[in-house]
Amino acid sequence: MIHILLVEDSPTDARLLRQIFVRADKEEWQMTHVERLSEAISISLQSSTILPDDSQAESVKQRRFDVVLLDLSLPDSTGLDTLKEYQAEIPDIPVVVLTGLDDEQLALQALAEGAQDYLVKDQITMQLLVRTARYAIERGDILNKLRETEERSRQALAKEQELNELKSNFVAMVSHEFRNPMTTIRTALEIIEHNNAALTEEQRTKYFERVQNAIKQMLQLLDEILFLSKTEAAKLEYNPIPVHLENFCSEIADIFQMRIGTQHTISFTAQGECNRVQMDEDLLTCILTNLLSNAIKYSPQQSNIKFDLNCKNGTATFQVQDQGVGIPLKDQSNLFQTFYRASNVGRIQGTGLGLAIVKRCVDLHGGEIQIESQQNVGTTVTVTLPLHFV
Repeated sequence: MIHILLVEDSPTDARLLRQIFVRADKEEWQMTHVERLSEAISISLQSSTILPDDSQAESVKQRRFDVVLLDLSLPDSTGLDTLKEYQAEIPDIPVVVLTGLDDEQLALQALAEGAQDYLVKDQITMQLLVRTARYAIERGDILNKLRETEERSRQALAKEQELNELKSNFVAMVSHEFRNPMTTIRTALEIIEHNNAALTEEQRTKYFERVQNAIKQMLQLLDEILFLSKTEAAKLEYNPIPVHLENFCSEIADIFQMRIGTQHTISFTAQGECNRVQMDEDLLTCILTNLLSNAIKYSPQQSNIKFDLNCKNGTATFQVQDQGVGIPLKDQSNLFQTFYRASNVGRIQGTGLGLAIVKRCVDLHGGEIQIESQQNVGTTVTVTLPLHFV
């Protein structure tokens, strides 16, 4: 079945065109008639509507029109503006312009504006009308396929440019982030090698600690890169298991508090029913450890870090709030990009991968993440994950 939209304000012309299609093949052609441009745009955009018919009105599922027969002289629009306005709203349905004998020049201009063909009303025959409609549909399909191909090519080019930029950023980041700890390791080992006899036990211990910290820094970077590569290759999956959520979060807070000693205070609170729920422990650990690490890293000494858990209405809300350097407004839209770091981090170490990793983990949980931050005041990160009870 071929669906035609006729936009014609002359009842006589509309009746003539309908009769032509009925004589051609009533079972093959279905025509919908409207008299105004606004009606044509509306009915083309609607997913379902009442299709008017000469004999009756019937509610049907509106399928995409295959072709539009468009009169350029309508009560609410005239001339080329009629075509332009329709195509601006409905760019992918082929249009055949209907014109009088004196409007052939206008019809030719319409072709230049994107119409597939034109018909002079006084010269329409059954063969001409059917052939024109079919050709317009075929050309429209070809044009739409070309548009789709162009869009796919554009997206592929954008993706390639994005990947090239990602590779460049990766090389630059790795060169920088690996150079510093490796320099630290080399320098410390050279001092130990050439001055071992002159060093005190305390000095040796200090240099060995520097080596260990540098190795730990490189291993963390490698772990983050491997994690991201798994998400890019779709090898990372959501594997929920029963978790006592309040105890789980409390243990993570305690572990961090032991690590940092008295440098900061982590205040953990929990509300609601957060006991036996289904969550992916590995992904959740990744989310919370990254958020708490960032809060500690970018906060001044002796400051308080709030870690809150709230379970209600089928969701678990995790909130980490610090009193740190904050994030400049200009940087906030890019925080989840890989290797991106805010412009005010200064010499604070980091790879720009943490929040990108958190976002991937949150997405795998089917959750959401929001960040509110004010420079030199602090940052609040809120993660909302759906709860599935055991």
